[in-house]
Amino acid sequence: MIFRLDERLVFPKPDLAEPDGLLAVGGDLSTQRLLLAYQNGIFPWYSDDTPILWYSPHERFVLYPDELKISKSMRQVLRSGKLRVTVDTSFNDVITACSTAPREGQDGTWIVPDMIAAYNRLHLEGYAHSVEVWQDDKLVGGLYGVHVGDVFCGESMFSRVSNASKTALIYLCNTGLYRLIDCQVHTGHLESMGARMISRGQYMDVLLNSLV
Repeated sequence: MIFRLDERLVFPKPDLAEPDGLLAVGGDLSTQRLLLAYQNGIFPWYSDDTPILWYSPHERFVLYPDELKISKSMRQVLRSGKLRVTVDTSFNDVITACSTAPREGQDGTWIVPDMIAAYNRLHLEGYAHSVEVWQDDKLVGGLYGVHVGDVFCGESMFSRVSNASKTALIYLCNTGLYRLIDCQVHTGHLESMGARMISRGQYMDVLLNSLV
């Protein structure tokens, strides 16, 4: 059963989601609703030709920072100093770059203009963050997401040169600020770095404990 949201700030229980994770439709992208969603393991994911869709997957693809795997070649990249990392200096540039980055097997983007505006508001209020990767003063990679306690809910990343997005993720893991990085969608390169699937129950345990 898919629930229809109205103006009330409320979500159904996440474990009522459909097999594909779809839980609810409608509502808005206000800061209050987005924060409530993330605090309950729910996130928006939709396109220009659909209403707002809210998901709570039965399994989550996550990375525990203490399980991060860095290859020998990647360590050489990090030591080379060719890539410089900053945090929260160019949030809009990062989310915009993510919205236009080509995705294998995907036609179009879920990072529609309303989403860009909503996450920029979250950023201005201190809830959404970006990691930027620079080469010769050009933005060549990065990621953005929302922090909930000590869980970082990653939304998207992009890379214009080899290893730029990996550099951003490694930096994020090494800040020591987060117990868990929620990667949402499985990718081979994230799996090679130590990311793995956990159940919704395991994810919610970590998430709720991070809010205590």
